[in-house]
Amino acid sequence: MWNQKIPNFILEKRVIVRLILLTALFALVFINLYKPFESSNWYPVSDFKFFVFSSLIILTGVLVVVISRIIMYYWGKRHTINVRQYVIWIVLELFSMSLFYTIYTLSLNPEREWLSVFKSSSINTALVLLLPYSALHLYFLYRDNLLKLQQMEGERGDAGSQNNVYSFYDERNELRLSVHKNNLLYIETADNYVNIWYMNKDHLTKFMLRNSLKSIEERMRNSTVLRCHRSYMANFALVKVIRRQNDGIYLEFSIGGVPDIPISKSYSEKITRWFMTYSS
Repeated sequence: MWNQKIPNFILEKRVIVRLILLTALFALVFINLYKPFESSNWYPVSDFKFFVFSSLIILTGVLVVVISRIIMYYWGKRHTINVRQYVIWIVLELFSMSLFYTIYTLSLNPEREWLSVFKSSSINTALVLLLPYSALHLYFLYRDNLLKLQQMEGERGDAGSQNNVYSFYDERNELRLSVHKNNLLYIETADNYVNIWYMNKDHLTKFMLRNSLKSIEERMRNSTVLRCHRSYMANFALVKVIRRQNDGIYLEFSIGGVPDIPISKSYSEKITRWFMTYSS
């Protein structure tokens, strides 16, 4: 379990944005209702002014989450994050935000004992972060499993035609494109989209799909369409040549006019071994 890779939805931009917004909203409501972090002693002002001041402090504290999730997003693009690493990451977020509120509280009340303040800040920060984290993660985990179940049912219901056709779904699991396996060439990333390149009436054609390459890779893990680069997947049923040059490794398709696709070093050994086995 601890070495298992975290679900892909955790690193999706829309989930990260919702996580940050929900955390900020929950923290704002929490601090105004329950007055944690000794916040009632921060400012001797009216409730409205306290709301304004606390909003600024909460947004500053949530910057810890914003920075953390941005780093996680770009780190996850290049590395696999397992459950153990993700839990440690959240613990570090809790520690960092607790430290921030401890320092802020002590700056306004320097006579307080720092260990007591830090303990109180840690408990309240855990509530501020873990409750919205848990709610949102459970929601998207349920939604992700539901979409996978719907996809499996759809694949079983159309098993006969699926043997020769690759179906592509968007991030909402809506079918957007179906391509015969002998027409699909390669797939490339394009920010929040992927470009699907295929042959149509002897012309190279592009279809833009809102989804991630990671999600496409998972759906096609038992096919001849393989990840060969951080930004590319290729249909190796149509690949005829893998060549090594001074500037890198490239694959060539059997169809003229199709650009060569790079193979990154991290995938080269796996791809070359698979290609030799498959070609034979």
